[in-house]
Amino acid sequence: MKSAVETLNPTRVRLTVEVPFEELKDSLDAAYKKINQQVTVKGFRKGKIPARVIDQRFGRGAVLEEAVNDALPKFYTEAVNEAEVNPLGQPEVDITELKDGELLAFTAEVDIRPAIEIPDYSGIEVTVDAVEVSDEDVEKSVQQLRERFASTNPVERAAAEGDVVTLDLEAKVDGEVLPDGVAEGVSYTIGSGELLDGIDEAVTGLEAGGEATFTSQLKGGSAEGKDAEVTVKVTAVSARELPELDDEFAQMASEFDTLDELKADSRKRLENMKQFDQATQAQERVLDELLKLAEVPIPEKLLEDEINTRKHNLEHHQLGQMGLTLEKYLEIQGKTEEEFLAETKEQAEKGIKTQFILDELVNKEKLNVSQEELTEHLMRRAASSGMSPDQFAQAVVEGGQVPMLVGEVARGKALAVVVEAAKVVDTNGETVDLEDEDETEAAADAVEAAEEKNEA
Repeated sequence: MKSAVETLNPTRVRLTVEVPFEELKDSLDAAYKKINQQVTVKGFRKGKIPARVIDQRFGRGAVLEEAVNDALPKFYTEAVNEAEVNPLGQPEVDITELKDGELLAFTAEVDIRPAIEIPDYSGIEVTVDAVEVSDEDVEKSVQQLRERFASTNPVERAAAEGDVVTLDLEAKVDGEVLPDGVAEGVSYTIGSGELLDGIDEAVTGLEAGGEATFTSQLKGGSAEGKDAEVTVKVTAVSARELPELDDEFAQMASEFDTLDELKADSRKRLENMKQFDQATQAQERVLDELLKLAEVPIPEKLLEDEINTRKHNLEHHQLGQMGLTLEKYLEIQGKTEEEFLAETKEQAEKGIKTQFILDELVNKEKLNVSQEELTEHLMRRAASSGMSPDQFAQAVVEGGQVPMLVGEVARGKALAVVVEAAKVVDTNGETVDLEDEDETEAAADAVEAAEEKNEA
């Protein structure tokens, strides 16, 4: 076999391949065998029809077509390996010559991973938020914990903000009660904003047995988006009582003996969270600067496919789960379809560029992924997906996605190398020294964020 490669542009090549006919022998034998199993000829046992009879009865052309279809993938792969290119997607194959007994010639055009020159990233400088935890932050954290331990007790008075009320609801549109417009025994905290617009005003001031009617635009269900006349009846009013902030509360709500110890732990946890957020911010900003420095050509077909994939995932997965159409989502976001497509294209370009340049850096730095690193990443991905590690691992293996996870970890390590060489300062002008563990985990998060499929 002879092959040559022609560069059409930085992301596409044409392979020209010539195959001596004798190299088709195995595929021809396989073609005759396959046809033998599919047809019957009077006077011959099934599977024992001579090749000359098959040629006479069914045509040599049918045999050649079967043989060529069988052989093309092998010869294409050999040509790709010989040319040392990294194909992306399926090739466009054109058989240019097929002479029986002499020659098979074909061309294959395919998008390729472009050659990328890693820029000098040693001069990258970024500024990130300083890690600062105020007394107010600590008090807010403790208050949230206090809210979780609140109790409710029935009261015989008018409902007020913060009270928990039990409600019966009925929604009408054009005077007709909706099939899904009746609900009983709904528990609602006044002021939480978790139900219909206008309900807080309607129930505030009502005692148990009180009733009110108001108009609200429905956020879901069979009449989503329509104005409905909603009748609400309060069947019970309960007041929320918060525990006292003292040592006894600390002992009840935590492993600490005193409130001061609980507050000190809250401060430490908030600092750790902000440090991780700071590390993630550093990764994202360093990555943005790296992408500005690098020239990364993008294959048109790959970009088109990525845009379509992101749009499909948004429409049929994320928005579908929320009961929203793309049109409704854009209306809520205040965007036109043109703006949405422009943003999707920009996100897709960033995702592809990120993958290309970090993969090149992985090769240049000869970065490897250990089993321990892969397991840690899998555990984190499982936690964010809501699945157990075993369930997530099984889904990854069955879906053939192990190489994808390995790639994520490797690209995270590559980005960590760039961050290590960059100068990172906080808004107070202090140099930020990222811990190795935070740096690696945050880098993986930053890479995922750049490559993710258009989260809503």
